Amino acid sequence: MAEILLYDTTLRDGGQTEGISFSVEDKLKIARRLDEMEIPYLEGGWPAPQNRTDVEFFLRLKQEPLRNSKLVAFGSTRRANLSVKEDPVLLALLEVSPPAVALVGKTWDLHVLEALKTTLENNLLMIAESIAFMKDQGLEVFFDAEHFFDGYADNPEYALRGLQEA
Repeated sequence: MAEILLYDTTLRDGGQTEGISFSVEDKLKIARRLDEMEIPYLEGGWPAPQNRTDVEFFLRLKQEPLRNSKLVAFGSTRRANLSVKEDPVLLALLEVSPPAVALVGKTWDLHVLEALKTTLENNLLMIAESIAFMKDQGLEVFFDAEHFFDGYADNPEYALRGLQEA
């Protein structure tokens, strides 16, 4: 029998809803309730330097950890022109010391070429190197294959290569 684990995104996706603006205290209360419910994974937000609420939230939970749930910090793969050791997004994730991270990466060739303005091969390296770097830091890593199904519809081989690299 397969095990199914829940991964809650209320603290990140829920905070992107129109009219919603979680304070640090709001996020802590929600996290504690979800922890009481023993939700295995809680995606706490994107602790980027410009997002002080999420940074403070992660630092507070570092001091008073959850009992049942594993906190996940959300970020992205490295930038096209930076190494993993100099990418500010990856370094910001490490600063808040989460037990797990979710890295969003491009699997739609259109987004690689138009949004990231890089080559398809470099994007695959960005995925593989970013995940390996975080795993080398002892973190559990989730890969968020952004717009996977759109990418698969246009170029299934490339979309699947993105998953294989992850």
